[in-house]
Amino acid sequence: MSRLELKDVHVSVDNKEIVKGITLTLETGKAYALMGPNGSGKSSLAHAVMGHPKYTITQGKILLDGEDITSLSPDQKAKKGLFLSFQYPAEISGVSFSNFLKAALHAVNGKTTSVVEFHHLLKEKMKELGMDSSLSRRSVNEGFSGGEKKRAEILQMSVLQPRFAILDETDSGLDVSALKMVADGISRMKDPSRSMLLITHYQRILEYVTPDEVFVMHDGKIVKTGGKELALQIEKQGYDFLPQKEVAA
Repeated sequence: MSRLELKDVHVSVDNKEIVKGITLTLETGKAYALMGPNGSGKSSLAHAVMGHPKYTITQGKILLDGEDITSLSPDQKAKKGLFLSFQYPAEISGVSFSNFLKAALHAVNGKTTSVVEFHHLLKEKMKELGMDSSLSRRSVNEGFSGGEKKRAEILQMSVLQPRFAILDETDSGLDVSALKMVADGISRMKDPSRSMLLITHYQRILEYVTPDEVFVMHDGKIVKTGGKELALQIEKQGYDFLPQKEVAA
């Protein structure tokens, strides 16, 4: 079992503190949900963990199986098994989705995969996600619908096979059909050797992907932890009932 530990992590953006001391542990074999209202710092935390240069970790540490990886670059973290799907996936003109994924796979695992072997893998993964194979020949995310972009993020996760996957609001902007397809793709990735953290405002995706633990974030802090029942409580009552400081589950 592997562990990704955040210990008193503080994050600033443009010299403004957004994340104010997060401590939590993710273990392989488990799924987690990070919930909270808009502006609570969820996405900032995710980007900081992955090493985005805009998000500065001013205090605290990120440990992977005891190794301090706080200051590693995004590509170094990816090679160690971390993955982040984006809430707003970028478009990359002139780079086919197939070539992008093949290059990413080689960069992460250092192994050379033949063109035939890779395309067989890609075709299989796309079929599982209900994606038209023609998308692989188009520029990355260019002209993709919102649902296709989100499924493309899950496709990347499926191809790269990370140990720790952080999914930043993968459910946002999806209709029911697309949500079920994306959730099914996430569920297929649940594995004893993998941990997933789903960042979301709502519990609707948690109807399809059951979390082992739910963290609730407010004003840059974890204010409550619990099981799936906590997500259901939030769905019914909103976030007004939450305490304003960290408490035990």
